[in-house]
Amino acid sequence: MSDILNLGATEQLASMKAGQFSACDLMRATLTRIKEVNGAVNAVVSLRDEEALLSEARAADAAATRGLLHGLPIAIKDLANAAGIPTSQGSPLFAGQIAQEDDPHVARLRAAGAIVIGKTNTPEFGLGSHTYNPVHGRTGNPYAPDLSCGGSSGGAAVALALRMTSIADGSDMMGSLRNPAGWCNVYGMRPSWGVVPDAGQGEEFLHQLATNGPMARNPTDLALLLDVMAGPDPMQPHGRALAESAFPSSLRIGWLGDWGGALPFEPGILDLCTKALDGFTELGADVAPLDAPFSRDALWQSWVTLRNWSISTSLADLMADPAHAQHLKPEAIWEATQGAALSAMDVHRASVIRSDWFRCTARLFEQVDILALPTAQVWPFDGTLDWPKEISGQGMDTYHRWMEVVIPASLIGLPCVAVPAGFGANGLPMGLQLIGRRGADRALLRAAEAYHAVTDWPARRPPPMLQS
Repeated sequence: MSDILNLGATEQLASMKAGQFSACDLMRATLTRIKEVNGAVNAVVSLRDEEALLSEARAADAAATRGLLHGLPIAIKDLANAAGIPTSQGSPLFAGQIAQEDDPHVARLRAAGAIVIGKTNTPEFGLGSHTYNPVHGRTGNPYAPDLSCGGSSGGAAVALALRMTSIADGSDMMGSLRNPAGWCNVYGMRPSWGVVPDAGQGEEFLHQLATNGPMARNPTDLALLLDVMAGPDPMQPHGRALAESAFPSSLRIGWLGDWGGALPFEPGILDLCTKALDGFTELGADVAPLDAPFSRDALWQSWVTLRNWSISTSLADLMADPAHAQHLKPEAIWEATQGAALSAMDVHRASVIRSDWFRCTARLFEQVDILALPTAQVWPFDGTLDWPKEISGQGMDTYHRWMEVVIPASLIGLPCVAVPAGFGANGLPMGLQLIGRRGADRALLRAAEAYHAVTDWPARRPPPMLQS
């Protein structure tokens, strides 16, 4: 494996600045790696012309440093717009549609000097934590390409794991930055809601579930990318600055496990994540199990109501046109139909539960600094399936019920860093969610960096195809 590509983003940037290699060298190595491994996993899509990318890299070498990411290649998740590159959203309705301008966070990446090489694959409209769609096909897990890599930031996670990129953007409504990070042995961060701007279109006041965020192979690079992506957008009303935050020197972690027995898990996941927490114990942290702090059923009812409502509004125009609606995948139609049937009072009641859960976490964070949960309830599953229908004998009543473990952070916009937890007896990776109070983004990143220093799973267990 190329030493250049084995470096993290921060190290690559420092090496370029020191003259050890050029942006053009890095771009050549990147494109070579994509040729070597992408065919087996299908993570990077809509790759730009090689000579155009090398020309941009040569221009970066000849220019003064533009910003924190000067000369660094990056592929953008195919839900976001990057000017001059198709934005399919995984839907045949938008296949080949060329973006005319950058979304706000993409514009910030370019302004910081990053070179956009193409897109990373995602499920249709980002729905479901399994990356497949009728436009670009399925993305395979880097540790077993016939298995799911998770999603919806699946292509980004796989590109990182296989050293096709050193940083990646993603987005997260229901674990889309966390589940694929856990299944691909990399890091993903869902920031506090409002820290990273969205596309800045349409209604801007009511929906507070999804956010953009960074992915990387180490927390230092997560922090680097978050610094570039973060900050209020004057065209959006709820933006917030990335605040300084710190935890006490003696870190307190509350392990929520299976939510008091309420959440089903496949065998081995809870044991692995419990063992992963030993990494924090080695650092002097106090790790203790917590009883379920809130009703699982209430959280789920609030979540599905608010999510159905949000998705129904985003797909309303497509659903209104039968010629378009027929091309939507069944899960999208189901979500939109459920959401359209809700009343204003249904939404209000769901938001009351959400508010109660926020107040509950405020009390929890008086006792602990971090809440910990696994990133998924199942191991990476057969890539030919659409979604898991049961977990350890318990049937799943929706296409996304198997992802329930991620909603405690998503529902109320809490920051969460997904860190690698290691590997099960099946040889597959799993992750651990570290959840903090609103605004504790920097503190969480520092805690994750301390954990990384004693574990470094991405370096210890790179994907098999990189070891051959």
